[in-house]
Amino acid sequence: MTVDAFEHLPALRGKLTPAEQSRLRPTWELLAQWDERARTHGLPPDWRLPNELIESTRRALLAEHGAGRDLWVYGYGSLMWDPGVHFAEVRLARLQGFRRCFCLRSTLGRGSREQPALMLALERGGGACTGLAFRLAASQVEAESAMLWRREMLRGGYTPALLPMSTPQGEITALAMTANAAHPDYVGELPLEDTAAMIAGAVGLFGSNRDYLEQLAGQLETLGLDDPYVRQLRQRVRAIAGPPLAGAAPG
Repeated sequence: MTVDAFEHLPALRGKLTPAEQSRLRPTWELLAQWDERARTHGLPPDWRLPNELIESTRRALLAEHGAGRDLWVYGYGSLMWDPGVHFAEVRLARLQGFRRCFCLRSTLGRGSREQPALMLALERGGGACTGLAFRLAASQVEAESAMLWRREMLRGGYTPALLPMSTPQGEITALAMTANAAHPDYVGELPLEDTAAMIAGAVGLFGSNRDYLEQLAGQLETLGLDDPYVRQLRQRVRAIAGPPLAGAAPG
């Protein structure tokens, strides 16, 4: 019998980008394209971490997780609409003691050196963060986690961690990408007005910073979730830049 991955969240059916269509599923061919784009935009050859270092962090976490087991992956940003992996199940998941924060500067994906973007991470402290947990079947953990690591750990702005979370179906432990406060791109939590101003104007190779925020806010609404930080940021960005254009690019 085929298990319905959307059994617990039928409202998400058709609302997630399939892995095969994802622009954020970095095969080696796609990674080579990103390298070329970075080169043409004047970034140095070491604009991203070496493959060996990325792989070593993945191996370390999988060793901690244990072999032959399903792996839960927590999505709180773009993974919520474009997970980029094949998953067997998706649930709502609440992570206590962390919050969303646009605290990582980006000069490539959704920004430029002239007008950097701010990308999302998990920061410790204050309340909880509700997002999505995707279950990777044990047979697919190796291949799918490799894709995830190339996507999330390219520049080392995140620290991968296995964290306890609650879901309506029970407690789980899931992989979450938390902010790496030691990274040079880490700027911490800026004042809301400053954050909104940066997001309103930044555009990069993968689209605008604003589109990212709008997509995040829209997916939270689809799920019936309210994150006051995201809601207030969207209000301020719209006050600065006006209403979003129809058909803004996702991802």
